[in-house]
Amino acid sequence: MNSTEGRRVRKVKESREAMAEAAVDLVLEHGLDRITVEAISERVDVSRRTFSRYFSGKEDAVVDPLRADFARINAALAARPARENPLTAYHRALHDWLDDEPAAWHRRPRSGELLRLLHQEPSLLAAYGHVRDEAQNTSVRIVARRLGVDPDQELRPALAVSLAVGAFGTAVRFWIAPGSTAPLPQLIDAAFAALAAEPAPRPTRK
Repeated sequence: MNSTEGRRVRKVKESREAMAEAAVDLVLEHGLDRITVEAISERVDVSRRTFSRYFSGKEDAVVDPLRADFARINAALAARPARENPLTAYHRALHDWLDDEPAAWHRRPRSGELLRLLHQEPSLLAAYGHVRDEAQNTSVRIVARRLGVDPDQELRPALAVSLAVGAFGTAVRFWIAPGSTAPLPQLIDAAFAALAAEPAPRPTRK
């Protein structure tokens, strides 16, 4: 990539991030129903057409920072040592993100507020679900490569990722619950520890 292409890529990234951050700011300040695509565009001084090149609507813009967070988690997952089993690799990838990323959720004060809002607004929750599912599918492909299997023929990658994402999601729900004081990293560790300790059911006798 030459310097001109590099500047163009950076500008695209910066424009997208600016619009997404404006969308989050506005929705937290005024609520989803009271903001429009035009208001987001005006906040960052871009046209409606420019906004539409990046996002399908205001909900898509609001959840875009979370899309970037999931991408960072998947990058950390792909970089984990091959000797780690999938659950351990995902757990440690979450810690790599939590420990190394300055904007990880527990360091970004409004992350909890945004995540709580997502669960109150059906259209935002649907947009978030789409982002989460995309990220989970990427995680499955990463785990399949680590195991050397075809994710469409072998169920282990999908099962491992489903368990890991479930543990992560459960920790997040407890973190954003009213009155919760436990740190997110601690809740994630507790969720994965509970997952590892879950006993297998005893077979019933006929």
